Amino acid sequence: MIDYISVILPTYNPDPLKLAASLECLRAQTLSKDQWELIIVDNNSDQPVTSDLIWHTNAIVIREIKPGLTNARLAGFKKSKGSIIVMVDDDNLLFNDYLDNTMKIFNDNVKMGAIGGKSLPLFETVPPGWLREFYSCLALRDFGDEILTAEWNNEYPIAAPIGAGMAIRKAALKPYLNKQHIILDRIGNDLSSGGDNDIVIEILKEGWQVGYYPALNLHHMISKKRTTKEYISKLLNNTNRSWVQLLKIHRISPWKTIPRWTVPLRKLKAWFTYGAWMNSTRSIKWNGACGHFDGLADD
Repeated sequence: MIDYISVILPTYNPDPLKLAASLECLRAQTLSKDQWELIIVDNNSDQPVTSDLIWHTNAIVIREIKPGLTNARLAGFKKSKGSIIVMVDDDNLLFNDYLDNTMKIFNDNVKMGAIGGKSLPLFETVPPGWLREFYSCLALRDFGDEILTAEWNNEYPIAAPIGAGMAIRKAALKPYLNKQHIILDRIGNDLSSGGDNDIVIEILKEGWQVGYYPALNLHHMISKKRTTKEYISKLLNNTNRSWVQLLKIHRISPWKTIPRWTVPLRKLKAWFTYGAWMNSTRSIKWNGACGHFDGLADD
């Protein structure tokens, strides 16, 4: 019987208003505060992160000096006391029943290792029309109101949770905690990803299930800067590169490695194939293809 949750919130040089909004949503959770703890991980911010946490007796701020989201999460994992871990970013607004529903789902599904739900956009300004095609890059998703579950089948399932709001049964996390972490998420201005997917794959390989549960909802605050062509281009490029590298490490890549010397030629050909000069969407997709080629190249 699951009766205690650890909420882990890594942050690096956070926007004070967004962090405050994220914490206010945690404060409003319907789950009794004696059933969950809050661990804020300050990932070596320029100014130490401080927050008024008097509203929660089981809330602390710890500092992790090793840069990178993966290192911050690992610090939180090791400090956590709960049987369930819920990962929250400093720009996530959890609906007030999120923790309550998380506990119920895990108690009703003993084979479930990791779950997530809807991540809905909350834009700072009206975004350009072309952005919708790239919502998944921004950790936004809504698969509707049907529950989706999956087991390991040597491929990455659509039901797998994204990092924002991902809830994990701590028992299922043990293999991940004991491995050497080659795959690291965002560090500074680099927009690489893969850490979320690495966690999910390790959980699936151990025989646990993963699932999408529409009862779990959060708003993801998206700044104006993150809706520009330049930002999305870099994001898709870095994400595609790290995605291919992740699949190669886990030996489930459907693509063959390519000689590094061919990469510039492939990028040039793709420039014309995608018509990268024509509009923002085509240019962004070309940048994504370039990241894919970089990921496939010989190490």
